[in-house]
Amino acid sequence: MSFPAQMPTAPGADRIGQGTAVEQSRAVAEVQAAIYVARQFPRDIGRSRASMQAACGSMALAEKAFYDFPRAGGKVTGPTINLAKTLAQSYGNIQYGVTEMRRDDEYRQSEMQAWAWDVENNTRHVLTFIVPHAKFARGKVEALIDLRDIYENNANNGARRLREAIFAVIPDFFIAEAEELCKETLAKGDGKPLPDRVDGAVKVFEQLGINADRLEQKLGRPRAQWNGADIAQLLITHKSIQRREIAVDEAFPQARITGGEIKSKASAKTSGSTPPPDDDPWAGQEVRKPGSGN
Repeated sequence: MSFPAQMPTAPGADRIGQGTAVEQSRAVAEVQAAIYVARQFPRDIGRSRASMQAACGSMALAEKAFYDFPRAGGKVTGPTINLAKTLAQSYGNIQYGVTEMRRDDEYRQSEMQAWAWDVENNTRHVLTFIVPHAKFARGKVEALIDLRDIYENNANNGARRLREAIFAVIPDFFIAEAEELCKETLAKGDGKPLPDRVDGAVKVFEQLGINADRLEQKLGRPRAQWNGADIAQLLITHKSIQRREIAVDEAFPQARITGGEIKSKASAKTSGSTPPPDDDPWAGQEVRKPGSGN
């Protein structure tokens, strides 16, 4: 029985298969084609702005354009990934994406990458980051075991980095104008009279167990004095609660004063008189001068 002079060896890790080679060639050709098309059809800033203005004038986008959640005793607000994606489409010739490059179950973390690429200007912003399979809840860090929880945690972290990457390749003036237009759209509402919008906001929050007193506490004035900007702020908070970016009790701490007290203070301010401080021990009492015999 004869054997070949050299037995065939198993394919090593450095061996590139036919499918991998085809994919690599396709990726290179796709990049070259994207650059060629972008240079053949450069963006028109006027058309890009018109597209952005039309999108930001829609309540469908304006309602999802901002987030609002508390942090370190204050609150953090800003544009969402929904607005970032819309601006990328309006600006044109921009590609973006987020990828989970590696998942390490032993160390309970995922290595991810978010990127945005202005094909026309050949400007690329890449963020590579580690996402622990854990969340901070009830004052402590809890490990994530369920695969769906890990996926959602990775997706949320990836969306935030992707938003940053997209905004890094879009001019600041374009973003600032879009934010201002979305705020104006929220303030104007959907064409309903302001009293109807106020009633609608109160009813929506009542479904979450939040009464009108807590809304007045948050805004610092009675509902009769609310304006379009106040309704816009409540709408942003409501959307953040729906997206689970903030808990109800975090957005609306239990009221320290009642709605009646807010109304009385507002009426006193209107009449020109100043109510006594809440912590004044002599408030509401007649003060006797020393030596008056009383």
